[in-house]
Amino acid sequence: MEKRFSRESRCFKTSRVFPTDVNNHNTLFGGKLMSYIDDIASIAAHKHCRRSVVTASTDSVDFLYPIHTTDSVSLESFVTWTGKSSMEVFVKVMTEDLKTGARKIAATSFLTFVALDENKKPVEVPEVTPETEEEIKLHESAPARAEMRRIRRVESKKLASHFTMKYPWE
Repeated sequence: MEKRFSRESRCFKTSRVFPTDVNNHNTLFGGKLMSYIDDIASIAAHKHCRRSVVTASTDSVDFLYPIHTTDSVSLESFVTWTGKSSMEVFVKVMTEDLKTGARKIAATSFLTFVALDENKKPVEVPEVTPETEEEIKLHESAPARAEMRRIRRVESKKLASHFTMKYPWE
C-alpha cells in the first residue's frame, strides 16, 4: 500500500466565538470545542485513507487556555501515525484575539480513528510519512501514546465489566 504524507491529510477550520457558544464563565464551552475537534479530526482521517472512518477514541483533550468571545478559534488537524487499520490524528487549537492579534495554543488533542470498508469492517490504511519538525516530533512520540491507549483500553474494559446496566428505577 502506498504511503501518504501528513500534509495530505491536513485540515483547517476557523470560527468565531459567539455568545451562544460560551459557558457560565463567558468562555467557549468545552463540549462545543470537542465537537469541532472530532469533526476536523474525522476529516483528516478520511482524507488520509480515503475510506469511511469511525472515532475509536478521543485519547486526550488538553485545555491549555480559555477561549473568549473576543477570539477566533482555529483548528489544524493531520494524521501523525498509523497502525494496521487505525490512525492517530493530532488537533491543534489556536486562538487569536481579534482586537490585538495575539495568538495562543489554547488546546491540543489526540484522537484515534479506524478505517472501514463497505461492510463496515476495519480495513488497512496507508502508512504516514512526516516531513516538518512538528510532524516528525509527533510521529516519533506516537508509539508511546499507542501503548498508553492499549493499556487504557484494557483497563477500561476491565472496569466496565463491574458496571451495572440497570436503571435506578428498576
